[in-house]
Amino acid sequence: MTTEILVIGLGNVLMQDEGVGVRAVEALEGMYEIPDNVIVMDGGTTGTELLEPMRDVKHLIVTDSVNTGDPEGTLIRLADEQVPAFFQTKISNHQLGLSDLLGILQLQGQSPETVTIIGMVPYKLENSLGLSPETEERVFKMLDMLVKEIEARGVNLKKREQPVAGFWSQHAQNGCLPCV
Repeated sequence: MTTEILVIGLGNVLMQDEGVGVRAVEALEGMYEIPDNVIVMDGGTTGTELLEPMRDVKHLIVTDSVNTGDPEGTLIRLADEQVPAFFQTKISNHQLGLSDLLGILQLQGQSPETVTIIGMVPYKLENSLGLSPETEERVFKMLDMLVKEIEARGVNLKKREQPVAGFWSQHAQNGCLPCV
């Protein structure tokens, strides 16, 4: 069965703003009702584990922190033919795994029809669970870009009447790591 839209947030939530991709998809799930034809995943720092969920996806949208050389807080959107150029210069810590996965899917004839990367240049990369205050403010701009991207694919998202705080957001506010 083909998944219509797969949204994956990448990043290390333990390295402050490096986790902005994960926090963006968490905000998406917390603020919007997600229809059945959209799957939202916290991809964290995983690699090959994402191969199966990405197989036969119609539209793949990835959120991540990026190192473009632009000023901190800069938001970027790369789509389709821009994505291979993205891989020529390393601007994301998760780029190697993502480019490898897309390459494998292409060889197997199971590539997504479209690939979009929504990223933000981080402010701080410290050993800390929460986002920097600057990124906390900007993550909602990233969320707006994400919502527009999903809606451009023909899916109307409905805002939740009562937003829900996400797992990592709750733990960052409490200042503690979750018990496993």
